[in-house]
Amino acid sequence: MANKLGLNATKRMALIKNQASALLWYGKIETTEARAKEVSAYVSKIITLAIKTYTDTVESEISTVDAKGKEVKKTLVKDGVKKLNARRKIISMVNDLQEVKADKESKADFKKRTSAVKSPLIEKIFDEYAPKYATRKEEKNGIGGGYTRIYKLGARKGDAAETAIIELVD
Repeated sequence: MANKLGLNATKRMALIKNQASALLWYGKIETTEARAKEVSAYVSKIITLAIKTYTDTVESEISTVDAKGKEVKKTLVKDGVKKLNARRKIISMVNDLQEVKADKESKADFKKRTSAVKSPLIEKIFDEYAPKYATRKEEKNGIGGGYTRIYKLGARKGDAAETAIIELVD
């Protein structure tokens, strides 16, 4: 990352991490032009890592005995070694945002909907973005990248900073 954004390394990485998390969660954010360029490169690395490893899963069959004494076989799908490593790396690269209760949704329904998901942003990256951008890459004959788009908005009133909207490409 060539641009220092006028911050020391710790503050700069915290800012980029927060904005990348917001971009991946909401799909679109408004920020300054320089920050948008930095976040775009950072998000591209995250999505590329997810695309390379999202299909690495391991299936195993477990047999258990239920209350009636019957043997029940269950199929468990776990992350493979590469996907697990990528998941851990992405967890370190973003701040995980939590699900928000929808309007007119009861507390019980919200708990039921979110009980199985421990890291909603990470799940969204692997379950939604990685397959979408992988098929997009296949349609473009193996050319990846270009996951974000930056629209320049002009100068901000207070400090005349060049602002921009950065969004994920569909």
